[in-house]
Amino acid sequence: MIRALTGYSTRHPWKIIALWGVLGVVLIGLAPTLIARVTQSQTGDFLPRSYDSAAALQIAQERFGADPDATTVTVLVARTDGKALGDADRQRIEAEAAKLAQRRVVMPREDDGPEFLIPDRSQTPRIVPAMTAPDRSFELLAVQLIGNPVDKGVQGVYRAFRDAARAQFAEAGMRTGFTGGLAGTVDTTDAHETAAKVGSALVMGFIVLLNVLVFRSVAAALLPLLAVSMIGGVAVGAVGIAALVTGRKLDAGTPGLINVVLLGIGIDYLLFLLFRFREHLRARPEQPAREAAAQVCARVGTAITSAALTIVAAFATLGLATFGQFRSLGPAIAVAVLVMLLGSLTLLPALLGATGRKMFWPSRSLRREPGRSARFGALVARRPLTMLTASVALLAALAAGLIGIRMDYGQGDSGDRTPAAATAVEISRVLPAGVSDPTSVFVTRTDGAALTAAALDGLSGALTLVDGVGQVAPTVLNEDHRAARIDLYPTADPQSRQARDLVSGPIRAAVAQHTPAGTTAHVGGTAAIFADVSTAVDHDLRIVFPVAAALIALILLLLLRSLLAPVVLMLSVGLGFAATLGAATLLFQHGLGEPGVGFTLPLVLFLFVVALGTDYNILITDRIREEMRRPGPARAAVARAVQHTAPAIATAGLVLAGSFATLATTPGSEQVAFAMALGIMLSALVLSLVLVPALAALLGRSLWWPVRPRPAAGGDPEHRATAPAPEPERVTAY
Repeated sequence: MIRALTGYSTRHPWKIIALWGVLGVVLIGLAPTLIARVTQSQTGDFLPRSYDSAAALQIAQERFGADPDATTVTVLVARTDGKALGDADRQRIEAEAAKLAQRRVVMPREDDGPEFLIPDRSQTPRIVPAMTAPDRSFELLAVQLIGNPVDKGVQGVYRAFRDAARAQFAEAGMRTGFTGGLAGTVDTTDAHETAAKVGSALVMGFIVLLNVLVFRSVAAALLPLLAVSMIGGVAVGAVGIAALVTGRKLDAGTPGLINVVLLGIGIDYLLFLLFRFREHLRARPEQPAREAAAQVCARVGTAITSAALTIVAAFATLGLATFGQFRSLGPAIAVAVLVMLLGSLTLLPALLGATGRKMFWPSRSLRREPGRSARFGALVARRPLTMLTASVALLAALAAGLIGIRMDYGQGDSGDRTPAAATAVEISRVLPAGVSDPTSVFVTRTDGAALTAAALDGLSGALTLVDGVGQVAPTVLNEDHRAARIDLYPTADPQSRQARDLVSGPIRAAVAQHTPAGTTAHVGGTAAIFADVSTAVDHDLRIVFPVAAALIALILLLLLRSLLAPVVLMLSVGLGFAATLGAATLLFQHGLGEPGVGFTLPLVLFLFVVALGTDYNILITDRIREEMRRPGPARAAVARAVQHTAPAIATAGLVLAGSFATLATTPGSEQVAFAMALGIMLSALVLSLVLVPALAALLGRSLWWPVRPRPAAGGDPEHRATAPAPEPERVTAY
């Protein structure tokens, strides 16, 4: 099937290019609308209903009419002269808030897209008084907007409301401050907007420049990159359609992660094809370009397919997770990678078939043979034990950073002193830190009788005595008096570890002990949600890790047709994963003093580093086995394999690491960016080019036990067709 796909694509390149062009126009245009409809930002919605905080969230929606798509902004209103608010001031604030609550906020339109493709987020906000500071230095208003905080349209609505509210209260002699999840997201996005654009431009420039330096050709640098970008856009649209059809909800950060991943692996697969195509053309200058492209794409397509299926299998295991954010991420990445695989087997071969040798114009690299990579391959084959020892020592030293590792379940603090952060600090000086994001206890009757506030006085009083609870609000009953809500304002930041420990320990213990007979109680809120997320993630890690490792090992077993080689590769990528996570722990937890590493980092890092790192291992081991079919010593085969694959793997690793580095411009993603970039570099430059070849040189053809590749008489037929002819003088190209 692979040979049929690549063969048809190289024979009929313009048909394939036209087909992908149509798909690109349609799906890339629809992608923003599709993704907006299938993403959600409420972490609690990803928890199974068996968790306490998820049950509380369901009660809030069903009994108290809470909108699951609502996001709350807390507005601080104070006098501009700093004096305490009087009765007249409070009446003025109430009147101005009422005017704002009657005004529809129109979503600003951007000029870079058709209006019919962009959902209209225009709305009338709901505004209610929240609390007055004990010293009357300010009053808080709760403003409810509908929509995902990462949705650009919702962010535009918030900016319009913020500016209007600021101007209106200023006319009344008042100053304002805005805080909360949406306010913080917008402030941080605005603060990082320039850095994000510059960072993305630099990475794209780096990728183009690297390809130009490697291939000495502008066409080889730009045309395939445009193709990969088109395939990536189609893949995101396909993910949106799949999520819409199946009813799955994606985390708000998933589309951005997909774009980065697809750009990286797409360029990886492209480089694998280009390097092998150039090698083939060097060896067979008389062969027609389309025929050469068909042979190369069929050969490399097998390795690419195995590499892509490794990623798909790894992420498919996330379907076993209980935490919905993982469970939706897995199929999304799997669908996107399958689309990229299809593009790598059709569109990229079509480009090679259409351009032929012109792909490398005006470079003369077709007449050159690599020099540095040949010397490096000879070094690894000549001193395998030394190279193996050095690489293992480096990885082990980094892995030592895992000692004392802690998980951080907060949403991440960018460290920026944004206006939203400053407003939160001002509020916390006179009110509990949780006043803008309370922990709520929901009580429901189980016997059908009505609830009264007096019946819950014992529970409310017990919660007041819990150390760490700054204030307990009066009990609120729903319309039919079958459910009640008690809001607690902890003194700790709701996203801190202290707040999570408070909720999961003393608060839930007090609720369990003082819940009246005939009722059930559930604790909800941000701190409660992340306390339950920590439990879910711990459970999922124990399941996903071994299953993913088993599936990857099975794919390697089928590809390599060996029992020993998959074990060697899995041990190497396992050591690479430990080294990467250890390095992240050393830097962020021990070095920068952060609470720990992000709770999603170990799982995502395991899947990406193991799966993507295995791509490079597949390429090198596949070439080692191919070279070992030729007559001669095994170490000479290893040297040739490293010589031919080192440029492709090193370039691909640099490109993929650079792609992941762009995540550093996204607030809260610094750990992921660092760990992913480092993990890919270790996988490409240390594992695939040093550790695995050194082991292969030491083990020889025994690496493929029990079916060892036997040298064929005269060498492997396919390799004879692509083996480089001897030259009197070698010109260094690397």
